[in-house]
Amino acid sequence: MVDAIREYLGREMVCEGLLECMFGLTGLDREVFVLLTDHAEPLTVDEIAAGVGRERSTAYRSVQRLIDAGLVRKEQINYEQGGYCHVFRPTDPDEIADDMQRMLNDWYAQMGQLVDEFRTRYDTAEPVSADQ
Repeated sequence: MVDAIREYLGREMVCEGLLECMFGLTGLDREVFVLLTDHAEPLTVDEIAAGVGRERSTAYRSVQRLIDAGLVRKEQINYEQGGYCHVFRPTDPDEIADDMQRMLNDWYAQMGQLVDEFRTRYDTAEPVSADQ
């Protein structure tokens, strides 16, 4: 069930909670994101899985959701003797913050239009007096 905005505003939130709120991510996704940001070097899926204590496939699905949301970047490391592996690093925090600000501005503009529409639609109704 969708919570009312009033309920969201009454909750204590942390900045990482924005990932869940704005991108629809899970607690595990947030945990993976924090793990990646805590490491200077990019991590493999196996390292991520070990870091969050989950199976490799579960960690990969979480990483993929983060990539789809634009919060994580995938890079390919090529080995000199042949072969490659993929590693993952967080997107630059300024890029993420700018994206969240754009989404918030768009949402605010849409809500403003809907409030105006509400006002116009229901402003024409006759007020009901207490005597009726």
